[in-house]
Amino acid sequence: MYHIGILGAGAIGQLLHHQLQKHASNHQLYLIGRTKGPTQNLTFESLAGEQQSEPVNWVNCQQLDVTSHKQLQQLDLLIVTVKAYQVTEALTPLLQYLNQSCHILLLHNGMGPHLQVAPIIGSRGLSLGTTSQAALKHNRFATKQTGEGLTQIGHYQGSELTAELWQLLLNAIPNSQKVDSVLLALWQKLAINAAINPLTALNKCANGELAQPQYKAQIERIVAELVEVAAADGIVLEQTALLERVYRVIKLTKANFSSMHQDVHHQRQTEIAAINGYIVLRAQTHQIDTPVNTKLLGEIQQLS
Repeated sequence: MYHIGILGAGAIGQLLHHQLQKHASNHQLYLIGRTKGPTQNLTFESLAGEQQSEPVNWVNCQQLDVTSHKQLQQLDLLIVTVKAYQVTEALTPLLQYLNQSCHILLLHNGMGPHLQVAPIIGSRGLSLGTTSQAALKHNRFATKQTGEGLTQIGHYQGSELTAELWQLLLNAIPNSQKVDSVLLALWQKLAINAAINPLTALNKCANGELAQPQYKAQIERIVAELVEVAAADGIVLEQTALLERVYRVIKLTKANFSSMHQDVHHQRQTEIAAINGYIVLRAQTHQIDTPVNTKLLGEIQQLS
């Protein structure tokens, strides 16, 4: 029996909890949040509108006790689904309780936290992932899946996930795949986020609006700068294919509002530092100029 923890009880965390619970009935699953847990079951609504009530083993990481210490010590896998800017702060206090054999999987928008996490987790294995699945919270303990999408996971450092845990993840998460070069997959996803997120937030529009010709030059420059920076980081991307991918996502999600659009609209902190901000950060390391991404970073930071 495996013990699996999900750190982050947001929409994606609860979506993964539902998916793993369906396929991990013989294993122990924990949802780790920052508040007191629910007094009743979690509620999950599928894309088809079917509602399910699910029991949950809740761990309040703000009030750890002897029981939760033991639960954390038994974890074989910890999936971190908090926002990019919360990863290090949320994970660090838990490390003292995690066994050195516990594997950590970061699953969030953008890039960057892996560079902060890798040096502090000791000999533990670290994997990275990205998902295009979408979900929305009706309230703290009620979530609705709003979109299907590809989930890619790959090894980054330390010991690899066991074959059994790999199989469990790939069986539980629809349309998921193990990738050999996870950094390549993350840079490809970053291009999509770097184009769609800030432009929809600044222009207060749905994703589909970005197909209009007035955004073409800006999107091309965002992607061109990213391709140059990725190359300096040792990741080779084909610019034309990447642009096609960006526009394909714009078309497929034309009615959707990006997470950054929603964050700005609701006056919440955005993940801009892990998206366009990561491009700018890596560019500075290589003395590369990224005027368009730098401008977008500043404009979003002024709004949030």
